[in-house]
Amino acid sequence: MAIESLSRTIAAGLVASAALVASLAPARATEKLTFLTSWFAQAEHGGFYQAKATGLYEKAGLDVTIKMGGPQVNGSQLLLAGDADFMMGYDIQVLKGREQNLPLVTVASSFQFDLQGIMTHDDVADLAALKGRPILIAGSSRTTFWPWLRAKYGYTDDQIRPYTFNLQPFFADKSVAQQAYPSSEPYQAEQQNEKAKFFLLADDGYPPYGSTIVTTEKMIADKPDVVARFVKASLEGWRDYMKNPAPANALIKADNGKMTDGQLAFAIEKMKKMRAIDRGDAATLGVGIITADRYEKIYDFLVTGGLLDPKVDWHKTFDDRFVKDLKIGVN
Repeated sequence: MAIESLSRTIAAGLVASAALVASLAPARATEKLTFLTSWFAQAEHGGFYQAKATGLYEKAGLDVTIKMGGPQVNGSQLLLAGDADFMMGYDIQVLKGREQNLPLVTVASSFQFDLQGIMTHDDVADLAALKGRPILIAGSSRTTFWPWLRAKYGYTDDQIRPYTFNLQPFFADKSVAQQAYPSSEPYQAEQQNEKAKFFLLADDGYPPYGSTIVTTEKMIADKPDVVARFVKASLEGWRDYMKNPAPANALIKADNGKMTDGQLAFAIEKMKKMRAIDRGDAATLGVGIITADRYEKIYDFLVTGGLLDPKVDWHKTFDDRFVKDLKIGVN
């Protein structure tokens, strides 16, 4: 009994000593970060809001402020000026930035494909059937998906009509098609009892990722651990958002007073149906994955279309080290 009692005393002492050492160890300082989205708060930003709402960022030692983007917000400019640490970006934007020697780097992707598509009236069989018909697109689309559509389906520039994010021209003319996102314009059409179809460009081979996480070369060089923690927590947020979106949705509606429960539910249903976060490579490599093979295809698409200087080093536009071993969401 005496030996057993002595052993317990020694063990208790060791536990107490370990606790003392732990209490004296310096706590990891909370890193303050700003993440800039690409538009007003919506379901397509859900993973980031989920990570904030459920404490995933806090658990990772991060104090993250989410700022909404918008039509007049230049994300690249704010990121490079130090007004944001990460932004929601786009592969073409980063590659074109490299053409101007802007040190932008993609470190992960929310979606495994761009959610961009074309909305048509219900008499249209497929995208090929739109040849010769008027199509409403925004000015920025002339240097992204339009050249791809033109090359693939033989569209011509005289089909272009300006899209001002007002659906009345579409409702008024049954011959008109227009650019759309699956959670936005089709939802508005449904609310107006307008029968419409949505064609996802990625289904026909449009190569970019969607809603990427972009930062700078300096951030990666100076704070790789912070980049790793932000990426991991954000992608865990996406995994959790698709299971229980309520925490994030509350923050989304707080930031964007025009967002409704109906539109959020519609968007989430569409993202699940399209498998936006876990399709393709993500099914085996994990949520957020980006690959060299995919970036080479994006580069080739831009160069072939005359949209990018072939001298741009596409290898510098992404860094997969922060996602390739995470395998988040892979069973």
